[in-house]
Amino acid sequence: MTLQERDKKHLWHPLKQHKTHPESLAIVKAKGCILTDENGNEYIDTISSWYTCMFGHCNDFITSKVYEQMQTLDQVMFSDFTHKPAIELSENLIKILPNNQNRIFFNDNGSTAVEAGIKMALQYYFNLGEKRSTFIAFENGFHGDTFGAMSVSGLSVYNGPFEDFLMQVERISVPNGENHQEILEQLKKIVSENNVAGFIYEPLVQGAAGMKIHDTEGLNEILKFCKNHNILTIADEVMTGFGKTGRNFASDFIETKPDIICLSKALTGGLVPLAITSCTEKIYEAFLSNEMAKGFFHCHTYSGNPIACTAANATIQLLQTDEIQQNIKLISASHQQFKDKISKHPKVKTARFQGVIFALDLDTKMQRYGSLRDKLLNFFMKRGVFLRPLGNTIYIQPPFVITQEQLQKVYSTIEESLEIV
Repeated sequence: MTLQERDKKHLWHPLKQHKTHPESLAIVKAKGCILTDENGNEYIDTISSWYTCMFGHCNDFITSKVYEQMQTLDQVMFSDFTHKPAIELSENLIKILPNNQNRIFFNDNGSTAVEAGIKMALQYYFNLGEKRSTFIAFENGFHGDTFGAMSVSGLSVYNGPFEDFLMQVERISVPNGENHQEILEQLKKIVSENNVAGFIYEPLVQGAAGMKIHDTEGLNEILKFCKNHNILTIADEVMTGFGKTGRNFASDFIETKPDIICLSKALTGGLVPLAITSCTEKIYEAFLSNEMAKGFFHCHTYSGNPIACTAANATIQLLQTDEIQQNIKLISASHQQFKDKISKHPKVKTARFQGVIFALDLDTKMQRYGSLRDKLLNFFMKRGVFLRPLGNTIYIQPPFVITQEQLQKVYSTIEESLEIV
């Protein structure tokens, strides 16, 4: 019996309708940019396995550091103890995060990083004697699957059955370079009618919405408005963080810095789960009290896991190497050339890129998980390229170590796919 057949007996996969899509491809090996299935077929992982393995699968440098750590300290509870990998990670992160960040709180995935950020904002005002319960978020944003993260997300395909149970959230338009004043008017109205705790946003690129890229100046105006109205700002950099946009963080492109930042995915190079919620010293100080209840009672069993922290320290070290920085520039330049070419195709509505992130929208209406999307996915896989369309959006977010030859194969495969649309 194959792995694929055995899988169907007991496993329940995420984001999948098992009635209509019962099969799951069994991957037995991954190295660099290549995934290998149980039949020996190879696929270029063009989305870095959901934006995590940015330094390539089974990166030798990361795995060697983790192996060394595994011989010394594997796990210890973080509420009463500390350890060198966590301390070093906090120091390494503070060096590269926006300069207003000063405190590091550990989680174990992107959703829980956001959840902690939301709770920080709510309790910050609670500790100050203010009751604020409303959040502001972008239309079509996505921030995760836990209840707080779902509340601030705007994609009903993920949240539909739970909408009656979610928090109060007011949505605003995404800045496009022409609607600054309209958004500011939206914000004024929201603030006048609600006690707003925070504004959460995906800086520059909305991932699950289809890699939608928004205007930097417009986002900065929104953030300035929030600062002026004492509204905490939460940057969800779970997808955008660690070099993908061309800088360490998307927030580096924006003058006004967030109060809270959520990080995960590429943080450990895809090796093990880990997430971070960072914040300013001002937020941290609001939790300091002789009253125990004013502390932040949010914890994960594997918070600050030494092995995960070691992996993260290794990825930060790699990110800052000349080789990786040069690779990011080369990928971005290749995306520019491909954008210039593919934008002229009659079946392409729009194309865009930011750093190593590239996306194009097909000039056709498609269901997010419909038959044409499935047809495209199968087309890509048969040609040895793992691309996962988001509705009518085809996007690329390759590992930093992808070769130009591999990248050109990805581009040509996308071009070929337009013939079946």
